[in-house]
Order: sequence, then structure tokens, then C-alpha cells
Amino acid sequence: MENVDGSVVLNGCQLSYVGQEAESIPGIIGRKYGKVVKRLDLSYNQLRTLNGIHLFEDLEELILDNNQLGDDVEIPLLQHLHTLTLNKNKIANLDVLLDKIARNLPSLNYLSLLSNQACPNELSFSHRDEEDYQRYRYYVLYRLPALNFLDSRRVKAAEKEEAKRVGAHMKIIAPSSEDLNSLMHASAEETEAYSPLPSASSSPGDHKGTFGRCKYIYFGKHSEGNRFIRNDEL
Repeated sequence: MENVDGSVVLNGCQLSYVGQEAESIPGIIGRKYGKVVKRLDLSYNQLRTLNGIHLFEDLEELILDNNQLGDDVEIPLLQHLHTLTLNKNKIANLDVLLDKIARNLPSLNYLSLLSNQACPNELSFSHRDEEDYQRYRYYVLYRLPALNFLDSRRVKAAEKEEAKRVGAHMKIIAPSSEDLNSLMHASAEETEAYSPLPSASSSPGDHKGTFGRCKYIYFGKHSEGNRFIRNDEL
């Protein structure tokens, strides 16, 4: 593990730039490490754009939790990306995001959108229930049938089959600006206190997670990563 400059932590093909309040990705990171990095953790910043992410040509995992990314975020073509987490951002229009993913992330099989307005999860928003969330899952799986994990759950074969049957009719209608502001105000305290981490998980500084059969150590005091995937689920 190499602490490059106090903010960038490099460990082989894994790079963390966490909790730096950055609104954009520093260009030097992509220019210097883009050719070797396969896992990039940019969580707990203030990112509003992904400009520069195209420099990571062989990127396989991208962690963007707890940022300010909205519906206008541009997602470039990343042929090898299989894991994308966007938990707790500002995404409201699910269709817009799914269009970009379907077009530019052909290898994606793990996606997490918890604590975004586009993800109607009852743990994040009190006006949502499990039926809302299941309809959302059917629609996402209809649009992205290659997904094996969505948010905190493995996608089961039966769920994929049901998504083929009913998913086209489960489209989520984005709320108007007025409705969105009202909902966000009503849920502000819940959303602010929400953390997708399981209650029994270790402290952020010691957090470890797994994907596939390879163990990763997540660097950065707030890094979330693929916290939901356990060895006994694989």
C-alpha cells in the first residue's frame, strides 16, 4: 500500500481518493494512474461530474457513494466495468441513468443506488414500501438483464424471469420538481441519518468487503464499497 500524497492511496490496482470534498476528479489522478487502476473508490467527496473517468480504461469497479452526482452526470464508455455503486447521491430520474448504463457499461453486473430519489427503498424514505421497491427492481432488471446484484440483494433467477414478464410495465415516473422538493424535505432527517452499512459492521476505518472470490481492503476512513456481498452469497 502506498500513500501517494496524503489523499491518494494506491494498493496495486486499487486506488482510493476518499473524503477530500472534491467536486471533480483531479486530472492528475487519471493521467498518472489510469492505465493501472482497476478499482477506484471516490466515495465521500462532493463530486458533481465524472469528467476524467474515461482515463481509467481498464476500470472494473467504481465506488461513488456519498457524492452530489445528479441526473446530468455523464457516464463514458467503460468496457470492463462490472461494479458501480452510486449510493446516496442526487439521482432522481431512473430512466435517464439506465439509458446511460445500458449504452456505456456493457459488462455491468452489480449496481447499487440506495438512498437516491430514484430508488424507492423504505429504509431511506418513509413514504415508500416494499412493493414500491420490488416494482423498481423488476423495472431495473428488465432494462439491465445482466445484473446479478442490485442494491443490497442478489438477483434470483425467478426474479429475472418475473422482470421479463412484467418489467416493462413497472416504469418509475419521475416526480415533478415541486413534488421532489416536498418529498426531500419530508425525508431529510431520515436520509441524513441513513447508512446502508449493516448495524453489525465494523467501524469505517476497519471496514472490509468482498466481491467474487477476491478479498479487498477498502481504504479511506469512510469507504463503503461492495459492503453487501458476502462469501456465503456467492
